[in-house]
Amino acid sequence: MGKTILGRKLGMSQVWSDDDRLIPVTVIEAGPCFVSQIKTMKKDGYEAVQLAFGDMKDGKANKPTQGHFAKANLDPKRHIVEERLDEGESFKRGQKILVDIFEVGTKVDVAGVSKGKGFAGVMKRHNFKGGPGGHGSHFHRAPGSIGMCASPSRVLRGTRMPGHMGVDTVTVQKLEVIKVDAEQNLLVVKGAVPGGKNGLLVIRAS
Repeated sequence: MGKTILGRKLGMSQVWSDDDRLIPVTVIEAGPCFVSQIKTMKKDGYEAVQLAFGDMKDGKANKPTQGHFAKANLDPKRHIVEERLDEGESFKRGQKILVDIFEVGTKVDVAGVSKGKGFAGVMKRHNFKGGPGGHGSHFHRAPGSIGMCASPSRVLRGTRMPGHMGVDTVTVQKLEVIKVDAEQNLLVVKGAVPGGKNGLLVIRAS
């Protein structure tokens, strides 16, 4: 698992660097996270740890969820993410993980769910070039030929076509940590991260 924490995207901002450059940054509320369950090779067939993040309103958790977190002496949490354990790593149930596991200047990989774009054509969804833009052309933004005539007389699996765009798991790698605020559980990284405001993020050390 390494250094891993859950968080939510608060939005983007900008900061001045020491050499007087304006740096675009993303502000993330990272943690605190809690270890809600530990998977073992003997019982589950593999070794992993469940990280829980985000408080739930009273009465929103059902009985199975309440029982799951009660075993770790925790209040029910909104998000649970399971991470495989590396060899030699050990955690305790109920253990608290804070943002101070990261240091300024280190690189992190941030995974999240991209914004939904709805139904999109091939030019927007797959960056197709499209046809001529002149008035005499009858081919502008259409996908063109999608299959063969005689053989194999069908559309091949995986052909790029119009369809639903976005809502995909996206990972942006090697973002530099600009600031760590342990008191307010804030992590500031250089550049943009996937998803919209308040979206769940998984931050891992690169």
